[in-house]
Amino acid sequence: MAQTEESIREALAQLVDSATERDYVASGEVKAVKVDGDNVAVEIVLGYPAESIAKDIEREITEKLGALPGVGKVTVSVGVNIVAHGAQPGLKLLPGIKNVIAVASGKGGVGKSTTAANLALALVAEGARVGMLDADIYGPSQQMMMGLSGRPESTDGKTIEPMENHGVQSMSIGVLIDVDQPMVWRGPMVTQALEQLLRDTQWKELDYLIVDLPPGTGDIQLTLSQKVPVTGALIVTTPQDIALIDARKALKMFEKVSVPILGIVENMSIHVCSNCGHQEHIFGEGGAAQMCQDYDIDLLGQLPLDIKIREQADSGKPTLVSDPDGSASQIYKEVARKAAAKIAMQKKDYGGVFPKIVVQNT
Repeated sequence: MAQTEESIREALAQLVDSATERDYVASGEVKAVKVDGDNVAVEIVLGYPAESIAKDIEREITEKLGALPGVGKVTVSVGVNIVAHGAQPGLKLLPGIKNVIAVASGKGGVGKSTTAANLALALVAEGARVGMLDADIYGPSQQMMMGLSGRPESTDGKTIEPMENHGVQSMSIGVLIDVDQPMVWRGPMVTQALEQLLRDTQWKELDYLIVDLPPGTGDIQLTLSQKVPVTGALIVTTPQDIALIDARKALKMFEKVSVPILGIVENMSIHVCSNCGHQEHIFGEGGAAQMCQDYDIDLLGQLPLDIKIREQADSGKPTLVSDPDGSASQIYKEVARKAAAKIAMQKKDYGGVFPKIVVQNT
């Protein structure tokens, strides 16, 4: 009995995309199905970068369809199409940037900047074009984590070129000042500096711009949420109650300004002794999961308290660069895919599709 296009789609609807947590049909990822006798060809187009799992998806679909009666040769192609998505009402997208992801924590010391750096590198590893904006004017750290040296260049005397390393376009106040120079500025100067770093940098066709926010919910966070088109926010916390208090404040701030929450990343979830392998929940257990349950959001991943993650970030070669096949890198990649998939399921931005209409007297 030969299969029909409809029966093939019904079979595809039984397979769930691990990133979107929806089946391939419902998520709109099945772009074409062709049935020619007993040969079946399927085209899957994902809205998020997924280079490390594309072959797994092809294999899963091939096995599923190949087991159907009357099906001979199965051909599956998996492609990616990352598009721009809408942001806060009234804000236009930035030139050369499709999506902006804010990484926040509310509280300092929870590993937010390390997570942001590895998130950017994970998206690159999955096949995306990525930029990193260090929004911490007082305490910039991305220039060190991303292994940046020297000063950025300017080709026109008005704008600056992003610095690039490990495949990520980066900009930080840290590459414009001496390493021990303090930024003794009041709020208005800080927010102006942030806007200049963002808008005067010649970003080159980014799929995602990661914005590493400073701790708290102050001037920089308000400027970002009110003047910058943020596609989604990712909250980093530890399981500790004292960290979760501030993480909840950060979450509520984004909710008030209509920025979607992509999910929570629990950092320092568990410590594994490097000598004996003993596992211990130093900062508590289940805190992020409870927060996700309280606010009906997703727990995107849980990362261990690992000395290697810290050492790698301090060396300018974060985990995704130093140990791309390690267990921590796999967690970062899964977080990146899930966050990008959340964006892919949001409303698209069509502002650049329609031509400008000019009314003239004739």
